[in-house]
Parts: sequence; C-alpha cells; structure tokens
Amino acid sequence: MKVVLAYSGGLDTACILKLLIQRGHDVIAFAANVGQQEDFAQINQRALATGASKYVQLDLREELVREYIFPAIAGNAVYENRYLLGTSLARPLIAKKQVELALQEGADAVAHGATGKGNDQVRFELAFAALAPGLEVIAPWKESDFLERFKGRSDLLRFAREEGIEIEATAEKPYSTDENIMHRSYEAGVLEDPKIPPPDDMYKLVQPIAKTPDKPASLEIHFKNALPVRVVDLDAGASYDDALSLFEFLNEAGGRHGIGRVDMVENRFVGIKSRAVYETPAGTILHQALRDLEGIAMDREVLRLRDGLSPKFTELIYNGFWFSPEMDFIRAAFARSEELIDGVVRLRLLKGNVIMLGRESPSSLYDRDLASMDVEGGYDQKDARGFIKINALRLKAHKVIVKKATQR
Repeated sequence: MKVVLAYSGGLDTACILKLLIQRGHDVIAFAANVGQQEDFAQINQRALATGASKYVQLDLREELVREYIFPAIAGNAVYENRYLLGTSLARPLIAKKQVELALQEGADAVAHGATGKGNDQVRFELAFAALAPGLEVIAPWKESDFLERFKGRSDLLRFAREEGIEIEATAEKPYSTDENIMHRSYEAGVLEDPKIPPPDDMYKLVQPIAKTPDKPASLEIHFKNALPVRVVDLDAGASYDDALSLFEFLNEAGGRHGIGRVDMVENRFVGIKSRAVYETPAGTILHQALRDLEGIAMDREVLRLRDGLSPKFTELIYNGFWFSPEMDFIRAAFARSEELIDGVVRLRLLKGNVIMLGRESPSSLYDRDLASMDVEGGYDQKDARGFIKINALRLKAHKVIVKKATQR
C-alpha cells in the first residue's frame, strides 16, 4: 500500500516512517514549510535515509498567511479570549496539501503522528474525511499494537537507536513545541504544572519586556476589505506590500517590542484541559489594529452580528471543521461584513503594548459634526426625550408589577 505521511523529521514521525516501511508500505514523506525554523535539506536527507521512497516539500507560508491567517483575524477568531489559533490554522492547509499529494501520487492512505490525546489528530482526520473520504487514515497513536510497544518518548528513542534513525530529540527535552509563521507554541514537560512559570530561556520570538527598546516603533497598517495590504515602517520609511513580507516584518517588530506572549490553560476539543504558552507577535498586532479600524468603518448592528458568530467561527477552527458546510456559511456571511472595511491605522509598539494613535477610512461612518458636543450637526437633542420615554415604558411597567406582587 502506498502511504503519504505528514513528516516533520521529529522523533514521532521518524519512527512512524520506519514502522510503516517495516509493515511493507511504500511511504512518501511530505513536509510542509509553514514558517517553522527547520533545516529542510536535513529533513529530506533523513527521510530518504530512513527509507522513504520519495520526499516532497512544499512552501505553504504565503498561502497560510493569505488564505487562513488573514480570514481568521478578519473574523475576530480568538479561542477562549486569548489564543489566536496559530497551530489550528496551519493544520487544515497541511492536510489539504497532503490529500492533494496522495491523490496525485495514487496513494491508498494518508498517515500522521498526532497523539490520541491532542487536538491535531481531530483536525487532520476531519480534513481528510471532508476532502478525500476514500483514503484510508493511518494514525499509529490510536492503534493498540503501537501503544503497547511505545508507551512514551523513551520507547521511541530506544527504537530510533536500534534502527539507526537519525534524530535530534533527546530524553531531556523539557517541553514540546510547534512553530509556524503565525506563532510558536510550547506545552508538556515542565509546563504541565500550571503554577510553575515557563523557563526564562524558552521563548524564541518575543523579547521579555525588560530587554525591549525604550524607543517605540511607529507603524501604519493599511486594510482593504478587512485584509492587510500594506505595512509602513514610519521610522525607516520602508513599506511591505505582500502578505508574507508584511507578516514577517510584523513578527520581527512585534517580537522585538515584547508583543504577543500568552500563558494559559485551555480546553482541548477532546475534553482535556491543557496548559500552553504561545508567542504570536504579528497576529496580535493585526488583531488589535483591525478591531480599531472596525470601530470607525463597520456598522454597529453588523459588528454585533459578526461578533455573535465569532465564537462559533473560532470553535470551528480550533476543533478542526475548516472544511465544513457550517464554516462555508459563516465565511460567506463574514465576507459580506468585511466589505468596505478599508483604511489606515497608525500605531506604536512599546514595552509589550500596541498603542493606537489614529485611524481613517474612506468608508468611515464617523460624523464629526454629529458626534461633536459643540456643533448641532443635524441632531436635535429634544428628540432624545421621546426616545428615552419609549425605552422606559417596559421598565416602568415592570416596576409596577413587582410592587403589586410584593404587596399581596
């Protein structure tokens, strides 16, 4: 049987590659470049040395930013009020490309190394089911034989040594990480005690506040239909006009100024609470900038409806339902809400803060004369008397009923 394996080159997928080959499968190792800092040439060499019949690597960074991250930010997707969904957003894209490769290569199955306790197994397998229900899914971490043989990292490390599999992992690794262009996450190991702070040397993207510059960075972010189309570095006079370069610039600038760290205990889809730490500099900046622009450019009732659906949108992303009819429905509604959310937001980055300086929009709903305390601007203040009387009717009626009830 021909199998396409989602291959990172780490301990789990390196061992799974060897096991699938030992089972007699023809295995194609698929590596997705979603912005993780990896030596892909070395991953290629390791996959072929372990026995993969073919190694395929795709650069998915720009597509991830443009087609997944930007729509999530536009839809105000924030899981449990804090997590900006970095890992969750990359999984459907990886699964989609894995399926496309499997169909192109005439494979019978797709395989992954996600554990049976986490969210990623769900995200991968729901995407596989939605995109190619005819493909078999091989998930070793849910197989009885695999679980009997490999009870943890020490067993995997022993197997790797016995089989001569070249890996970087060691038994002393203090936590698990996942990285893409949206974020870097940390969990497990020393982080499993939620009262213990993360190690000081753990963070890779975001500087501690004590080490950030005293001088702020001044930026201008341009949006079109709620999507970032340009970022201007006002200090250097440089601009970034494509999705990937502007996101990379914001990651660097935000990280340098201490923006985007989150340490939280979240609820996994499978019902387990998990402590996770995230670094999301660019995503944090864009989220705050777009919410600020919406204040001037989005209609009040449309904003309320959108924000009413945002928790469901977020849940669908987190739980792995990117390719689902309900997601299609929500995204179509959101696309309408995002029309004419155009404009420029000026801001500063300083000591972990995103500080808004001003915003303007060609489709602004803000009327300075109408809002002014000094200009009438077409607003007759006497009209407010009737407005208040009408809204007070039910309050007065309720008070009368309560008073009568207490007198019985």
